[in-house]
Amino acid sequence: MSDDAAREALARAQSGLLAALVAGGETPPGFDEKRLRIQEFSLISKRRRTVARLRPDLVALLGGDFAGEFESYARGRPKPPGGSRADARDFAGRLEAMGRLPGRPEETEEPEPSPASRWWRFRRS
Repeated sequence: MSDDAAREALARAQSGLLAALVAGGETPPGFDEKRLRIQEFSLISKRRRTVARLRPDLVALLGGDFAGEFESYARGRPKPPGGSRADARDFAGRLEAMGRLPGRPEETEEPEPSPASRWWRFRRS
């Protein structure tokens, strides 16, 4: 196999793996489906925690249904362009379209911290 063919095969395999993890794609050959679904769940949980931090009003509104509603929204749907804020906005839009929100709630004004500032920021107890 030539170097170009090997690169193309690797790119296809990586695309298949990424689609399986974040877009509900089929498990690529050679991967354990159970482990792949565990990782998919982990990635959705990470997104859910971030959306909960950005939109605590949605957590309060949905209560115990928040996790299930978010998983239903996120499964098979990659994070949208625009990152976590766009994800939170799209999730709220879906809830509104389903009649689960009384109106469009205000987004939090606090900017999303950069990874570096999160580690260095002083917090008062």
